Amino acid sequence: MSRHPSLKWAQRSDKVFITIDLPDAQDVKLKLEPEGKFVFSATSGSDKIPYEVDLDLFDSVDVNESKASVGSRNICYLVKKLENKWWSRLIKQGGKPPVFLKVDWDKWVDEDEELDEKPGADMDFGDFDFSKMNMGNMGGADLDAAGYDENDDSDTEDENAEEASPADTKEEASTSVEADAKKA
Repeated sequence: MSRHPSLKWAQRSDKVFITIDLPDAQDVKLKLEPEGKFVFSATSGSDKIPYEVDLDLFDSVDVNESKASVGSRNICYLVKKLENKWWSRLIKQGGKPPVFLKVDWDKWVDEDEELDEKPGADMDFGDFDFSKMNMGNMGGADLDAAGYDENDDSDTEDENAEEASPADTKEEASTSVEADAKKA
């Protein structure tokens, strides 16, 4: 008896994406008929366990424009719909879908969002000025190979402390001790 592999699907108005998750699939056989019959069979693993899927897709498809890709982790099938319309489900059978059939949320696009093909098409920044955001070296400062501004004369506190002479440090320390003694 054969098993059912995990099958994910998503759609656009003109095509359906079917992804069969079956690592190390061997002897892969795919059959797609114009009336929407989809048949898949393969073996997997060292025990050559047989897997099989037999589905009646929701509507007719264009077999000549459909494409399959067999990878090491999954089998992807791009099924071209005969008519450009949204299907209410993947298979003709009504009711609850089979347990091995799931929606591919990574590829899913809602019907009303399909027209916005470009990512970020709904983002309108209007007259927003990005130059005022202080995003790193947007001002064109001269940076050396390490990314530091060569014209920057400022020093860090550590560098200032190293440059101070030992005599200055003793003098400052004794002054602060005298100030503390006067307060007491």
